[in-house]
Amino acid sequence: MQPQFAQPQPAHIPVARDPAATPQRAFLTDDSVAVLRFAAQALASGMAAALIVLTEIRGGAARPLGAQMAVREDGLYCGFVSGGCVEAAAAWEGLEAIKSGADRTVIYGEGSPWFDIVLPCGGGITLSIHPLRSARPLLAVLSALERRHAPALRYSPDTQTLDVGAPDEETGWQEDAFVIHYRPATRVIIFGRSVEADMTATLAEAAGYDVHIDDGSRLRTLSGLIDAHTAVIFLWHDLDRELPLLSAALTAAPFYIGALGSRRTHEKRIRALTDRGFHPDEIARIKAPIGIFPQARDASSLALSVLADVAAARGRRPA
Repeated sequence: MQPQFAQPQPAHIPVARDPAATPQRAFLTDDSVAVLRFAAQALASGMAAALIVLTEIRGGAARPLGAQMAVREDGLYCGFVSGGCVEAAAAWEGLEAIKSGADRTVIYGEGSPWFDIVLPCGGGITLSIHPLRSARPLLAVLSALERRHAPALRYSPDTQTLDVGAPDEETGWQEDAFVIHYRPATRVIIFGRSVEADMTATLAEAAGYDVHIDDGSRLRTLSGLIDAHTAVIFLWHDLDRELPLLSAALTAAPFYIGALGSRRTHEKRIRALTDRGFHPDEIARIKAPIGIFPQARDASSLALSVLADVAAARGRRPA
């Protein structure tokens, strides 16, 4: 669905106080949570701000549907809606939307009525720009994510409103509104005390994951952390020590379970879990040997292999 250009809104919308503001990137991020927090903090400090959302893709695109930017009235902005080729221009449009107090729709690349920015991917994108009237929907989403829920925002171009959507709605156009679905940060629980475990934890933290590492002594505490947005990684060479933890992970149903060891080791693991009463379909959820490429025998290669596997599994999961 292609939204129509929206009409001006009433004058209660915050208006930029600096007509000479020039877009400047505040910091580099493509994390939607950081973008929402940046916008909410701007409103809390009394500054006007706009949310810019990628609402249509034609052909190829560098970012997924629902990618976001936020721009403040002083020109500072963050986020990405492309590979970096339209962000400054989009921030200008955001400033104009703040000044006018009206939402707007902007098209870049294929489908644009103007000779403007040509996207390197050869496709086209549509951006919906919304001067924020309130921080409440942003704060509601941020609060839900803190509680490990999966909230949504619903943007209506006809009424120029942004509200909290239903948590089961997927990103995209739902009749006359565009829904942005959010997921909690990927949580990674690493069992093992070794150079491999430490390296995997370090890289996972750098990727922005919520990381927990333990030698297995806090089973009850850590098992309570496992949810549908959690990956559980076993980097031990001790099957006997691993089995009770692995059993708890299978029961808790994280989106990824991976275990270190050879195929022969995994055959022993399968027999032990079968003896504990687990069904073959349950045991089949375990990725073993762990990782996306075999025989990663140094710590850094193993960590990269494991986390790439986690990221791929997370990407395949719709919610």
